[in-house]
Amino acid sequence: MPAIDLDTLSLQDLKTLQKDVEKAIKTFEDRQRKEALAAAEAAAREKGFSLNELMGAAAKPAKKSTPPKFRHPENPALTWSGRAANPPGSKRHWPLGLRRKIWRSDGAFRFG
Repeated sequence: MPAIDLDTLSLQDLKTLQKDVEKAIKTFEDRQRKEALAAAEAAAREKGFSLNELMGAAAKPAKKSTPPKFRHPENPALTWSGRAANPPGSKRHWPLGLRRKIWRSDGAFRFG
């Protein structure tokens, strides 16, 4: 790597160089990943396959969990996303009155 004489550069040149270096650092890992993928695709093509054929079916993305929308007013550890008909363990942990008046995690409540 050639040495850069920083003492001879102007302030504008130094700032430009700093921005270029920051950008190169941020994109380094992406560039390496793309190079590795291109090399793997070339090797697969050389043998008469596509990379997708060798890797099998594409992996499904992980299922995102829904953040809790409602919390039990007396036990904040009990939460409910609002997706099921009733909160999980509703008869045991959510007495009838609380099932009717479910507290939202933001402090508001709604009537069920």
